Formats: sequence, C-alpha cells, structure tokens
Amino acid sequence: MNLNEFKVEVDKLGIKVTEEEISKLEKYALLLKDWNGKINLTAITEKEQVFLKHFYDSLTLVKIIDLSKIDSICDLGTGAGFPGVVLKIFFPNLKLTLVDALNKRINFLDVVVKELNLENVTLVHARAEEYGKNHRECFDVVTARALSSFPILLEYGIPLLKTCGHLIAMRGLNDSVDGVNALKVLNSKINNIIEFKLPFEESNRTLVDIVKISQTSLKYPRRYAEIKKKPI
Repeated sequence: MNLNEFKVEVDKLGIKVTEEEISKLEKYALLLKDWNGKINLTAITEKEQVFLKHFYDSLTLVKIIDLSKIDSICDLGTGAGFPGVVLKIFFPNLKLTLVDALNKRINFLDVVVKELNLENVTLVHARAEEYGKNHRECFDVVTARALSSFPILLEYGIPLLKTCGHLIAMRGLNDSVDGVNALKVLNSKINNIIEFKLPFEESNRTLVDIVKISQTSLKYPRRYAEIKKKPI
C-alpha cells in the first residue's frame, strides 16, 4: 500500500488524511525499522506493508466505534503501539494509555511519543491482569489487537472499563470469539461483530465490540496462573 493508496482507503473509512498525519506516520515507520534492529518489535518493516498491515489496520477500529466521541482509551498488549499510537495521531482528542509487559517496547514507545509530539499519552510497563487490578472502571474504550484467547482477553479488559464502556477486540482469521460464560460472569455482552478483508492482500479481519453492562466483581482479573489454568 503506497501513500496514495493509503489515503484513498482511509478516506473510505471516513477519515480525511492530512499532510501532518502522513509526516508523523512516515517518521513512525522509520523509528519502527530502526528500533526493530535493536529489539523484536515486528516482522513487518517494509514501508508499504507497514502502512497496510499496521497503520491502515489500526484505523479500521472506526468501522465499529466513533472515536471522535470517545474520551479515554487503553491499548492492552500494545507491542509497537498498534492500534493505539495510530489512533492517537488521527484522533488527538483521545487520552491514550498504552500497556505492555515488555519494558523495551515501552522505551521504544516513549521515543515515538516524544518524536511525534503526542500529548496525553500514558505509558505503562505491566502485565494486563496486574494493571487491571489497580485501574478498575477507568476507560471508555479498551482495545487489543490479537491479544490472547477471547475469554482471557475479556478478563483482562472488562474490569478496566467504565459501565457502558466498550472493549474492542481486533481479531484475525480463525480467532475464536467463543466466550459466552466469560461475558456473563463479567457482566458484559457482544454489541456488534464486523468481518472484513484488508484491501489489496485480502486477509481476513474481525472486530468484536463488547459492552460492559454493570460493574465487574472485585474477583477479576485473577492472577495470571489462575487465568491460564482455568479460563472463565
């Protein structure tokens, strides 16, 4: 996906791309390639693939939720900053929190945030379940891209949400969304599911919108060993 193709496809998502945003994305792509030689951030570093599989893919979140009306968002297991950093570039209104268990990634993201002059971004080095214990009911939206199995993701994300908040799960091909019991236990429900293909390469994507109905029991999230041994 070259720059013109990126602009055209993002326009189809209802987002007008400015030169400032392109400049920030290009700088982001260069930082990603440079740092990937130091730490393992992504297997995708070729510019056109980065714009398709990381940048455009991150922006597809708007297919399922209007981010211009959202105040706070948390990106769990953000890795190299997807989708959180890309969303922040296009929706500067967002108060963004990026959570990752690997401090080297947080160090990279600290450089990205400074180089791109992004404001109201909080970087957190923590496991998802640890962060959830101390930041309950804080966010309007929690998102995660291909993070863990669906029931485990629910236990990570739902406690962080305010009541009526949205957990947006970004899933790939063959990622199960079977979590009926977890939804019930965590007082949440699936609001919408959208399936689509990335342009040009036609790989499958699924967005799952889960709404939190009421407060989550203080029992959740449990310790990692418990979550892995016996998912809800």
